[in-house]
Amino acid sequence: MIKFVMCITRHPEMTREAFRDYWMNQHGPFFMKNADAMGAKRYVQSHLLETPLNEMLRDSRGMRPEYDGVAEVWFESIDALMAGMSSPEGQKLSAALLEDEKNFIDHDKSSAFIVEEHKF
Repeated sequence: MIKFVMCITRHPEMTREAFRDYWMNQHGPFFMKNADAMGAKRYVQSHLLETPLNEMLRDSRGMRPEYDGVAEVWFESIDALMAGMSSPEGQKLSAALLEDEKNFIDHDKSSAFIVEEHKF
């Protein structure tokens, strides 16, 4: 399995609470309602915990400010991902998801990539 991963930063004018609410109660259900059309097998949202430990971890490593969350979408293979995104239904859904992301994600400060897990 491979994963589409997005490290997400919220719009600067949104509170973290409003961001979480929109992501969990609007975008997440919208994605899940249409996940089969893209061939997605699993979808997980990881929301930032508000703890001083995050600042300590980041500062001790000289890293950038934290993201507000991480989204992970699992696919059977890169071919399955490409097939799901290139079908007419997948293209329509991808465009709709991107449009919805504009409601809560600061794309300039976020990142997206494809990964493969390696377990130890």
